[in-house]
Amino acid sequence: MTEGEKARFVAWSAELRAVHERLRAALRVTRESLDHAERAVPAARDLLLYCHGFCVALAGHHEAEDRELFPAIAAAHPELRDTLRMLEQDHSMMSHLIAGLVDAVKHAAPPDELERHVEGISAIMESHFRFEERRLLTVLDALALDADPESVLGPF
Repeated sequence: MTEGEKARFVAWSAELRAVHERLRAALRVTRESLDHAERAVPAARDLLLYCHGFCVALAGHHEAEDRELFPAIAAAHPELRDTLRMLEQDHSMMSHLIAGLVDAVKHAAPPDELERHVEGISAIMESHFRFEERRLLTVLDALALDADPESVLGPF
């Protein structure tokens, strides 16, 4: 194996960590906009913008994993199929929670309701990311997958 091939293998785990960190940062910005939503109407518009960006990024990440990454892992590591099913169930749950947040933002829900939506997503997202990292980073270090990171991990 050449150094370039070895670096590409290791890069999948680094790519996943980097995407998770960017999503965590986007959630922090969304929370900050929520903290200021009561203060001014423009802040409420900011929340809509940040929520939309965060929600699209998180959904896109999960859709890409379901479509590209998880089938590649399942093919190389059939023993992880139950783990992958659990992660896909998390994705489905977060999709439902995201839809609830988007609806609440569109209908100008009060800040405490918006905060509950964001906190619910945050709790599931963080638990999911930690589980995914514990179970998959080592596998990703050696995964031979010749694909564009954006198509595998989403456009974030």
